[in-house]
Amino acid sequence: MSVEQKEEKTMMEVFSDYVCPWCYLASAVIEKIEQSHDIEILWSPFPLNPDTPEQGLLLSSFLGPNLDAVHERLYMIMDELRLPHNSNRTMTYNSRLAQELGMWADTQPGGKTLHKQLFSTYFVENQNLAKKEVLLQAVEKAGLGVVEAGIVIDERSYSGQVDEAWRRAKQFQVTGVPSFLSDSYATTGYHPYEELAKFIEYVEMQKARGA
Repeated sequence: MSVEQKEEKTMMEVFSDYVCPWCYLASAVIEKIEQSHDIEILWSPFPLNPDTPEQGLLLSSFLGPNLDAVHERLYMIMDELRLPHNSNRTMTYNSRLAQELGMWADTQPGGKTLHKQLFSTYFVENQNLAKKEVLLQAVEKAGLGVVEAGIVIDERSYSGQVDEAWRRAKQFQVTGVPSFLSDSYATTGYHPYEELAKFIEYVEMQKARGA
């Protein structure tokens, strides 16, 4: 193996949706992974509920009587990870525009901060990610260009890129999020730090062996 190969970072693609609570949990684990492993993260959009109307849908329409129990479990893990959250969250929203904006952000210096901010906009601020003004506020908080972001939203400049990411997810047989792909290996669902670190270390070991 050459020096260049040894120094090459491990790439991990994460399919996710900004309104997916398990993806929000995964974002905290990934942040810790980035501090402990020489790894590059690529956030890719996945359509969790693409037909959600702009005004949103009640979470109870998906989870019914299980909603409180699910939230109790989610909030317990969020507290363990020291992730802020809003316990009054009752709605889910269409995240398509947010996903397009996230792909734009990846082309901007420091753009990765927008992914974290969009999660926070929904899970902490309890705001509708389908609203242009909400998205632009997130862009401003992330320190990115608000005017350019507004043009991206109005012209749907990254719609094609999101469509392509959705097609790739289908090609990779991604059916749920978060899903993690690295080299030719994949794992799906929320994983605590120790489990996700083992996955990455396994991938790195296989790469080192030339497998």
